[in-house]
Amino acid sequence: TVGRPARRYRFRADAGRILGVDVGGHKVLAMVTDLEGVVLQQTRVAVSPRSGRRERLATLDDCVNRTLATAGVRPDQVWSTGVATTGLVDGTGKVMLSDSVPEWTGVDLAGHLRRLVAGPVRVENDCKLAALAESWRGVARHARNVVFLLAGLRTGAGLIIDGRLHRGFSNAAGEIGALPAAGWLRAPQHLNDWLDAGHLDPDAGRHSDDVEPVFLAARDGDRAAVRAVRGYVRDIAVGASALVLTLDPELVVIGGGFSRSADVLVEPLRRELDRWCLRTPEIRVSEFGDEGVALGAVRLALEEVEATRYDGKLTVDGAELLT
Repeated sequence: TVGRPARRYRFRADAGRILGVDVGGHKVLAMVTDLEGVVLQQTRVAVSPRSGRRERLATLDDCVNRTLATAGVRPDQVWSTGVATTGLVDGTGKVMLSDSVPEWTGVDLAGHLRRLVAGPVRVENDCKLAALAESWRGVARHARNVVFLLAGLRTGAGLIIDGRLHRGFSNAAGEIGALPAAGWLRAPQHLNDWLDAGHLDPDAGRHSDDVEPVFLAARDGDRAAVRAVRGYVRDIAVGASALVLTLDPELVVIGGGFSRSADVLVEPLRRELDRWCLRTPEIRVSEFGDEGVALGAVRLALEEVEATRYDGKLTVDGAELLT
């Protein structure tokens, strides 16, 4: 006998909306996407690295509300939200420890976001989510084992092992920078020393968190700047080499604010890894700039949707019945 014809469904990317948020030291960046991760709207709001908890959370609220309003999205249309933050995060979405942002330890980010939008909220460390973004749609999308280095005034790492983001037992995997011998804590001082030595035009002024002039000078051949950059690279290479020797990745990805100056960083880093590692992996530079963390937050939110709404198959609210 012939049974009834099977029902045919088509995935509807516009059935719901995803929110990804990067709560950084210098900015809050929010993205609204469809269910395929296509960015529909994003908003960036600057915040001082010295801002306390209350001011940073107020900036977060403003950024999220503006993004949703500009995109024409109601809070109840948000299926899932991913949030990136500095520091260690527990399984409930609370910041367990943050050394780089004032008054940030103990903040319940998941609980705070649930007051703004519907749907589940997941919170994760920013370096881990930057690594997730590279594995999802970035330069590491074809790699199974990856070390991601977030290069900036703060250095961090995210690890992809066998194609999956590695968190560790207490969600602290990759925090090798906490070890002083790894060199990451002192690395930026090489750049600051060059700036403090009076190499800049006094009339130009200096922002305390802006070290871009060092890279520009190194690019132009300034010997003192070249030495400063090499000193910075030597220090971050110690921790990077330890991760490479431990994980044996096929790829090292450089992201973060300093990735814009990769042309003066990659070759010195490669030489340092050659000194310490049994095999130097390929080194690639992120193409996401400073949007990679927010994109990783989007991917985190999409994983929640895939796990809870689809359960391996499309449900009616995420699919369109074809006649």
